[in-house]
Amino acid sequence: MSVTDDTDRVHAVASRKAAFHLLPILCLVYFMAFVDRTNVGLAKTSLEADVGISVAAYGTGAGIFFLSYALLEVPSNLIMHRIGPRRWITRIAITWGALCACMMFVQGELSFYLVRFLLGAAEAGLYPALMYIVTVWFSQRQRVSVVGILYLAVCAGLALGGPLGGALMELQGTAGLFGWQWMFLIEGAITIVVGGVVWRWIPDKPADAPWLTAREAEVLNERAVVRTAPAHTELKGNAKIAFGRPFILTLSVIYFANQINSVAIQYNFPSIVERLGVEGSFTIGLVSGSVGIGALVGVLVIPWLHRRASGELHVLTGVTAATVVVAAVYTQVDGALARILLIDLAMMLLIGVLPLYWSVAMARMSGLMAAAGLAFINTVGLLGGFTGPYLYGFAEGRGSETGGHAVLLGAAVLGVLLLPLLRHTVRAEDRKTAAAEPRPGVQVEEAR
Repeated sequence: MSVTDDTDRVHAVASRKAAFHLLPILCLVYFMAFVDRTNVGLAKTSLEADVGISVAAYGTGAGIFFLSYALLEVPSNLIMHRIGPRRWITRIAITWGALCACMMFVQGELSFYLVRFLLGAAEAGLYPALMYIVTVWFSQRQRVSVVGILYLAVCAGLALGGPLGGALMELQGTAGLFGWQWMFLIEGAITIVVGGVVWRWIPDKPADAPWLTAREAEVLNERAVVRTAPAHTELKGNAKIAFGRPFILTLSVIYFANQINSVAIQYNFPSIVERLGVEGSFTIGLVSGSVGIGALVGVLVIPWLHRRASGELHVLTGVTAATVVVAAVYTQVDGALARILLIDLAMMLLIGVLPLYWSVAMARMSGLMAAAGLAFINTVGLLGGFTGPYLYGFAEGRGSETGGHAVLLGAAVLGVLLLPLLRHTVRAEDRKTAAAEPRPGVQVEEAR
């Protein structure tokens, strides 16, 4: 057996161990993040009836979570890079769980805004920290599949979060609490427990894993490093490399457009279902959870297409164009079943395409530049998470359903228009890197 064959065998064994030990816990963390985010949508009508929060105020409060999240995303990930993902994700989960439970004390619009702002601040850095872990433990060839597995947690959160939250809201009146108060209290407590699981079982890096041999840890580390990516160890003087490369800026704006639609749908789908005539908290939650099925199909099918297509940007273009078509058709139909199915289809495309975004980014980042750059891309996306619910809630508050549709369609069109620029900037980045640091046998995946 050659040295290369032996190394490949060791890497395959080590990767399976890493996936087995890490991915279930990372998926559990991300599942709870989406359960907590999604279920505020279930409480929308009850918050209006019980504490007087209007639909416009709900849209602002739902979006303000993403505003504070975005403000602290890059600083959070820089701290994570310094102290390690195990400690930082544990801190994130415990503080976000506690603040989720504090949602039960909301008494009006001001307190709703305050807790949502603090909740976003507490959770800031979670997603790029998960993506950073992927860059530390898995090779570039494996990352689309690994990120796709993480997005199964999103699908589960969307599919199961609605029924779970609806069931908890059926505790209405127990111990004198509203159903939505029970929902936030119990889900917050579960999230705190999940933080303890992260502290106990997630190592910072392969060398810290007791279930890997020294040789396995060494090979995992070697294969995970993107040697053609900038590997600066200080952010000072290198901000342009972390945040300002053209492909990063372009990808960030495309992700922004994606999140306008994705988050607006997540936070407003339960109320849309209710307006379509569905009754009962559990039933509304069950129907709302259908978007998780659509998302599940997306994260299974779209990365599969990527593995068989001639280039990741071809798949990105097709999926984004399909999103525009779905959004346009949605504005023209009135039937309840048709609208629900179209929203499910939209979520299939919006969630399914996300592993490709992160694959494009992670192939061209490493170390501190990956921690900072991934956080920056997610920050811009989070601003879309604020913009989507805010604009949709503003239009809804003015009695304009058509205005809400225009927001979703416009965001989808923006994403399509930017794809040629992304293709150009990715190719330019790869040419520049190849010219600066030619390394025999090591290539960045070409964008086609």
